[in-house]
Amino acid sequence: MIFKRLVLLMISAALACCAYMLFEIAGTIQPSQAAAPAAPAVEPLAAIEPCQLAPAFPDAIFAYCDLIHKYASAINVDPNLLAAIILQESGGNASIISHSGAVGLMQVMPNDGIAATFQCVNGPCFAARPGTNELLDPEFNISYGANLLGSLITRTGSLREALRAYGPMDVGYYYADIILQIYSDYSG
Repeated sequence: MIFKRLVLLMISAALACCAYMLFEIAGTIQPSQAAAPAAPAVEPLAAIEPCQLAPAFPDAIFAYCDLIHKYASAINVDPNLLAAIILQESGGNASIISHSGAVGLMQVMPNDGIAATFQCVNGPCFAARPGTNELLDPEFNISYGANLLGSLITRTGSLREALRAYGPMDVGYYYADIILQIYSDYSG
């Protein structure tokens, strides 16, 4: 996103400069009559903040940097933690659906598809969850997954316990420890 803005800014400035020079050379306008080229409609460079994810994360994760920061901030966790979950769960592939039916970047179980067949004590386990189509939207998926994680952290009072509850039911702390190891390895 930052790169695209920089390129647009450079192209706009170059085109304005070249157009001015062509008109001046052709004699259409005189230098004294020329107005300064209009500033391009792009944010100033000082206002663009670079992605603050640890540089070790792959480009597929950096593609969602703004969303990761936005929703990590909303639940008061390090963005690198959400990036670690996304790396483990989907590798940055927003359209992935697992064999168990989990969807998208953060592999959230939907209320439909295979996941609709999972039964808990009080009925379908994921009946209150959004559907697959909603979860295929990267922003919705990160928002929902982050809020789910945030509520688990609040409920359990422990990041490791929250990650255990976020992951597959039958693996104990294995999932939590994988996420924490990725977080540690990639965050430096």
